[in-house]
Amino acid sequence: MRDLDQRITTCTRCARLVEWRAEVSRTRRAAYRDQEYWGLPIPGFGPGDARIAIVGLAPGAHGANRTGRVFTGDRSGDVLTSCMYAAGLADQPTSTGPGDGLELIDARLLCAVRCAPPQNRPSADEQAACHPFLVEELSRLPLQVIVALGQLAWNAAHGALTDLGHPVRPRPRFSHGGSYAAGPVTVLGSYHPSQQNTFTGRLTPDMLTRVLVRAATIAGADGDSG
Repeated sequence: MRDLDQRITTCTRCARLVEWRAEVSRTRRAAYRDQEYWGLPIPGFGPGDARIAIVGLAPGAHGANRTGRVFTGDRSGDVLTSCMYAAGLADQPTSTGPGDGLELIDARLLCAVRCAPPQNRPSADEQAACHPFLVEELSRLPLQVIVALGQLAWNAAHGALTDLGHPVRPRPRFSHGGSYAAGPVTVLGSYHPSQQNTFTGRLTPDMLTRVLVRAATIAGADGDSG
């Protein structure tokens, strides 16, 4: 994974994203004015032998793009980490930055797109440019479950599994709590823990925790039977 992480963090394929992540890092949000932003692509985080991959869309401009760790330093990361802790997939309920002691348990966090995009909307070309990283990272895991956080992550996971030799056609429709099997991997869907979803009640911590508990149960049951 170290070689892959290095190639991810030095990637400059998408000019728009390179410019945007650098601009955000220069101007900064007022609350973080005294902090140095990471301002580079974001590698995955979690053990390299995880059986569960939790896939988001892209880093937050003032979250992972600031801290350098996926789903860390913003409200989406706060919600996800607390729910992972409740599901037994993290050893503490908070994620503030590298060095905070957080360790994930049998789960690895990653994004389909590794750079923070303007308005949280990567283009189709940018998603395609980053796709090989997703395929390679998933291929290196003893994968049993993918939790896709949102429609675009669901689509990206489906594409990656197809490239890895586990096509499912037609592509199953995304829904919160939806699932399908692709070869040895079970894909679970959840709404993304964005502020828009959590503030409106479309996604509650209990809803997300139930999906993560299901992922842990599937991975644990499969692992015990093997």
